[in-house]
Amino acid sequence: MATVPVRDAEGKEVGARDLSPEVFEATVSVPLMHQVVVAGMASIRRGTHSTKTRGEVAGGGRKPWRQKGTGRARQGSIRSPQWTGGGVVHGPRPRDHDMRVNKKMKRGALRSALTDAVRSGKLVLVENLAFEAPKTKEAVRVLDALELTGKILLVLPEPSETGAVEKSFRNIEGVRIAYAPSLGVYEVVAADRVVFTRAALDAVEATAAGSGRRTRGGGEAA
Repeated sequence: MATVPVRDAEGKEVGARDLSPEVFEATVSVPLMHQVVVAGMASIRRGTHSTKTRGEVAGGGRKPWRQKGTGRARQGSIRSPQWTGGGVVHGPRPRDHDMRVNKKMKRGALRSALTDAVRSGKLVLVENLAFEAPKTKEAVRVLDALELTGKILLVLPEPSETGAVEKSFRNIEGVRIAYAPSLGVYEVVAADRVVFTRAALDAVEATAAGSGRRTRGGGEAA
């Protein structure tokens, strides 16, 4: 069973915590993580790109010149694809880019990402983060105490009541905030360091450890 040290906001080690083997000692599946990340990136595409065909552009209702006798190539419409201002052949049309990925695959990919984070030493566990008021200087001091640089993912159990923690960290370059119930694979993979509070780690273990089995009532088992 893997163990990580627990630190306080001053960077001092105040204890240790065992990590759930089901979540943090899983088999790392790169193809599964790739599939879930691609699906997640595709889901945020708007899909509104559009072009007009020759039947949709304005103009071109009559033949521009007679078929024979002009010495020029025959043309049937000034809105044919070869004309400037003409229709586009096989151009992009509005469509839905969503890719279906079930919950079991998402949880499996998240377990793979978290396991890889532990093995590579990216995971950092802090006892708690609580600010009385938003203060970026205090957030920078915490990051310096924990010796964190690069792209940092800060995972919180839920939005704070006052928003002081989020507001303190959001102006720092390279810091991204996520919440445990909606933690995504891409967020974990893209970060250089992943910082959990103790409560956030408890919540992520409960979420990622779900088996995905269906209960008799039709709901999903934890």
